[in-house]
Amino acid sequence: MLSRLLKEHQAKQNERKELQERRRREAIVAATCLTEALVDHLNVGVAQAYVNQRKLDHEVKTLQVQAGQFAKQTAQWINMVEGFNQALKVILFTLTCDGLVEQMWVCISKEHVTYAIGACVLLWIFVWLYRDSLKIDRICEKYVFVTGCDSGFGHLLCRKLDKHGFRVLAGCLTETGADDLKRVTGPYLKTCILDVTSTASIQKALEWTQEEVGDKGLWGIVNNAGRSLPMGPSEWMRIEDFQSTLRTNLIGVIETTMNFLPIVKKARGRIVNIASVLGRVGVNGGGYCISKSGVESFSDCLRRDIQCFGIKVCIIEPGFFKTQMTSLQPLEKELHRLWQQLTPEVKDSYGEKYLEKYIKIQRVIMNAICDSDLSRVTNCMEHALTAAHPRTRYSPGWDAKLLWIPLSYMPSCVVDIGLRLVMPRPAKSI
Repeated sequence: MLSRLLKEHQAKQNERKELQERRRREAIVAATCLTEALVDHLNVGVAQAYVNQRKLDHEVKTLQVQAGQFAKQTAQWINMVEGFNQALKVILFTLTCDGLVEQMWVCISKEHVTYAIGACVLLWIFVWLYRDSLKIDRICEKYVFVTGCDSGFGHLLCRKLDKHGFRVLAGCLTETGADDLKRVTGPYLKTCILDVTSTASIQKALEWTQEEVGDKGLWGIVNNAGRSLPMGPSEWMRIEDFQSTLRTNLIGVIETTMNFLPIVKKARGRIVNIASVLGRVGVNGGGYCISKSGVESFSDCLRRDIQCFGIKVCIIEPGFFKTQMTSLQPLEKELHRLWQQLTPEVKDSYGEKYLEKYIKIQRVIMNAICDSDLSRVTNCMEHALTAAHPRTRYSPGWDAKLLWIPLSYMPSCVVDIGLRLVMPRPAKSI
């Protein structure tokens, strides 16, 4: 009997211990869940606070810049008004002292006409500078799609836009290029694989972009992807050499633009097409100059067709800059390939030493005029996307402003003579 009572007592103690242990475990689980919920809530709050702080910092900086610009422009306007008042006092004094005929003669005298023209020019400059300095607002809410972001201008532009707060959608040709870009940018930049020579790739990129931007639409598209080779004397080219460059630089730009146009139209945004100064002055054979000239014409036609919808179309015409497209090693390799595919008759007409002289001149030109500061180009791209009144054309680079643009307005014979003096002469030339 005593043994049975002891066993029952022991069983009850075991049950109480199990119940206590079960309640302890349940309390631990409940405390753990509560802690995780609190941590998740705090993480969400911290992330939202970071986003709000970033937006607030950007808005404060924008307001500070606009305030400084407004103060500067106000001072300029006050000085200009004071100048006009002084000129008006002089004219009124003259009208008071002289006869009517003499008064009119003084007013139209050369000196006063010169002053009037100068005042008008200064006024126009002030107005243009003020208008050019105005910026858009709410940058953090705007999406921009950029092609050709693996390296060069596109890579640098994405980094700059990401720092300014844009939601950047970067189209890269390779996974390596996309990974390299994501490593040096923030969490708001996203990448996709895009080959502008493939219709299927463009359509896939469009669907991905539509999911990202939603009903907001796409504020800007920058058609930066391109290629320069093969480049050389036109007679050395085959039709495939022209087609490969035209497919990327011209057809790719047109197809990408037309596919993305509806979502750009929804946001009343910007289309920025990268052309070249060689689109104005054709100096090399191959598809590059032809394609860039086509980009110029396409952009002009598109701008005039859609300007009534509030869409701006801008053209960037860079000079020569040190990028992969102007690297000498691939250029020389392509020239050797083109030379090897020539018929014996064509080779004989140029002579054996022509290729060597041609490469030597290319080295001199590239080393002399290529600019290493890529930010000159990306600053123009950035202005086209952020300015309230973007320019129609941008020509970054000292060679563009001092050489190529002036040459484009000169008679064709001037360019022809200049190239004839610079380039080597074939062996059987006249």
